Amino acid sequence: MSEPYILALDQGTTSSRAVVFDRAGNIRAQAQKEFRQIFPEPGQVEHDAQELWSTQIGVAQEAISRAGLRSSDIAAIGITNQRETVVLWDRASGQPIYNAIVWQDRRTASECDRLRAAGYEALIEQKTGLRLDAYFSGTKVRWLLDHVPGAREKAERGELAFGTVDSWLVYNLTGGELHLTDASNASRTLLYNIHTGEWDDELLALFGVPRAVLPQVRASSEVYGETAEGLLGSRIRIAGIAGDQMAATFGQACLERGMAKNTYGTGCFMLMNTAGEAVPSQNRLLTTVAWQFGEGAQAQRTYALEGSVFVAGAVVQWLRDGLGIIRSSGEVEALARSVPDSGGVYLVPAFVGLGAPYWDPYARAALLGMTRGTTGAHIARAALEAVAFQSAELLLAMQKDSGVMVSELRVDGGGSTNDLMMQFQADLLGVPVVRPRITETTALGAAYLAGLAVGYWQDTQEIAAQWQEGRRFEPQMTEDERAARMNRWKKAVERSRNWAEDDA
Repeated sequence: MSEPYILALDQGTTSSRAVVFDRAGNIRAQAQKEFRQIFPEPGQVEHDAQELWSTQIGVAQEAISRAGLRSSDIAAIGITNQRETVVLWDRASGQPIYNAIVWQDRRTASECDRLRAAGYEALIEQKTGLRLDAYFSGTKVRWLLDHVPGAREKAERGELAFGTVDSWLVYNLTGGELHLTDASNASRTLLYNIHTGEWDDELLALFGVPRAVLPQVRASSEVYGETAEGLLGSRIRIAGIAGDQMAATFGQACLERGMAKNTYGTGCFMLMNTAGEAVPSQNRLLTTVAWQFGEGAQAQRTYALEGSVFVAGAVVQWLRDGLGIIRSSGEVEALARSVPDSGGVYLVPAFVGLGAPYWDPYARAALLGMTRGTTGAHIARAALEAVAFQSAELLLAMQKDSGVMVSELRVDGGGSTNDLMMQFQADLLGVPVVRPRITETTALGAAYLAGLAVGYWQDTQEIAAQWQEGRRFEPQMTEDERAARMNRWKKAVERSRNWAEDDA
């Protein structure tokens, strides 16, 4: 028998990916396929859940084939997924009753406002560690139950199943046999108590979600079951699940308290490991389950502080598609480098409001400090700097909340390959920014969780030892300049806030 491998399924917001890893954490093969983004109305974002499944199983088969392997060569499958996105399906037919409502969707903002006005915000935050925001799953499920004809009655009778995308994939991978999620995904729903590790009856009543639709909550690393007969050839054990940002944190080997990573994708997501302590945030961050080992009385939950920047790589897409100052995203660094600085220009990319630490859905993008001498290059540089400014605010808030000063920030995602932006990030933070040799950390984290469950890797020490530095960016900016730049940034942010409130 050949040396076995681990298959990671990475179901993201714009594409489904599959990556085959070997024992050293190296990529043997990968495959990726984009799928449609559906925008029924402004502020609404949906996916076809069947398309999520068909693209994901398709790339899984393709990756195994590209690696020159058979399914019997795969020791286990790990799953990582876009979080908060909601699928509701019929248990009898296995068919979704509506499109998946995506984490970016804002249709339930008014429902959040209603609950806030009724005084429930503190209770929700205390139990879930989350903000009361349309970003999370709870109000999306309620919307489906209230707006799809007959859905609530079917749900009450136990005929419907709710899941985040991991649940939907496991359900299909096992031919409808398993309806489950892991603690990290459950912790993003507004329905799960992160302290007790259970679905919470008070929250379920508040959001109008019947317990009968919920998946079972399991550990992030355990053998849940096997793929259905004939799906991938021989049956393969499914053994790891974590939401994408938690998987990336695990893949970055941020396994000790105070270690932090930032993923630069469409948005930015920064997580700091706070070990066994669910640190309540005084700075409007999220407290979340990073991963869980073991179940019941033996459950060991690792928590994290998380901050979300809604627009990061998306600002580069705007430079390309909206302004037309670059032809491809890859051109942005060269354009930004063609000027020594941003010429005093600040871009606040609040196209869809601001995430942490502001949580202002009514903020709108602003371009400030321009003169007649401002060029496209200055705007490009300001756009890259904006990503770093937003991320710096998150890390400063995390350090205040946790009382831990980070010694370095580990980075991944497409934007982390931009050396100019990573250097500016280190300058703003005053600590080194470190890019690993393998930047596919989200898929790698899912692979690690699955591999640990089947004994492919022995323990987390073995995983930590595999992490390898690719490039380190040392801070070069003076303390005075750093403070001046951050103050100017905050001034720019204030100009963008509450802009659309009158339109709401």
